[in-house]
Amino acid sequence: MHKKKVCIIFTGGTISMHLDKKVGAAVPALSGEEVLAMISNKNKEVELEVVNFCNIPGPHMTIDKLMELKKFIKKTLEKQNVCGVVVTVGTDTLEETAYFIDLTIKNTKPIIFVGAMRNVSELGYDGASNLAAGIQVAISEKVQEKGVLVVLNDEINLASEVVKTDTSSLDTFKSHYGPIGILDTHELILYRHSAYTQHIDTEQVERRVDLIKAALDMDDRFIRSSVDSGVQGLIIEGMGRGNVPPKMLEGIKYALTRGIVVVIVSRCSQGRVFESYGYEGGGKELVNLGAIMGGDIKGLKARLKLMLALGKTRDIETLKGLFKEQDYTL
Repeated sequence: MHKKKVCIIFTGGTISMHLDKKVGAAVPALSGEEVLAMISNKNKEVELEVVNFCNIPGPHMTIDKLMELKKFIKKTLEKQNVCGVVVTVGTDTLEETAYFIDLTIKNTKPIIFVGAMRNVSELGYDGASNLAAGIQVAISEKVQEKGVLVVLNDEINLASEVVKTDTSSLDTFKSHYGPIGILDTHELILYRHSAYTQHIDTEQVERRVDLIKAALDMDDRFIRSSVDSGVQGLIIEGMGRGNVPPKMLEGIKYALTRGIVVVIVSRCSQGRVFESYGYEGGGKELVNLGAIMGGDIKGLKARLKLMLALGKTRDIETLKGLFKEQDYTL
């Protein structure tokens, strides 16, 4: 009987950090092998391959690095003896990194992202346990064809839904719809299936996409500055159902008349935008002007989706479909 093989790709983050006494703060330090060695009671029926892809903090992640990571994961999954991959990453950008990979890789094999909220020098270091949980999920046939998953604190969330909700809690990664499953001791329990899957097949990324949040009495200076600097897409985190102050509206008009793609999402943590209001700056007016309503996606993920989409097409109807339809391949 052949052992199942899981490739663990280490990119850094708190899971690989310890306290540097000279600096007085946590810094990257541990290799993948050193983190893996901290796992007790390893599953002897699983073969583990460790790849030290890089060792960077979450905020140092870049689009270039994500494109390299995407290619490496795709190549790894093509190996017949690999049943899945586990990727460690800094939690500051975990939700973006995992979502980027979810959009750009279409594969039935599990792709699991894990991280840590405490470094190895702190009490209650959660890196080893999260890594062990990620491996356990990666070998399960239950999660095939579920897209990219995020596993922390024994909860399994979809990369397309999960957000970081707390700056320091171990229980920080949450989905408004709840986890799709949990790990209870050694048992993987699934509560629901994926709500939808989207895929953007492109090797090009339009980096000139900005994210701007609406606030009380806000004007259009940021929007005009972005447009004048050569931006190609704008994500506007509007109020409530997707509304903006009248002064900000002028900047959106300025962008749209210059062919800039504008996507409206909500600054609220839950719920979807909709053209409910017809007053000046209301969602209905924004749609009539040519802005795209982004559904229930939030700003960070909407920016990445538009960056990838604009790398492949500028057709406004196609872009509207991508943000409207739950199942969409571009």
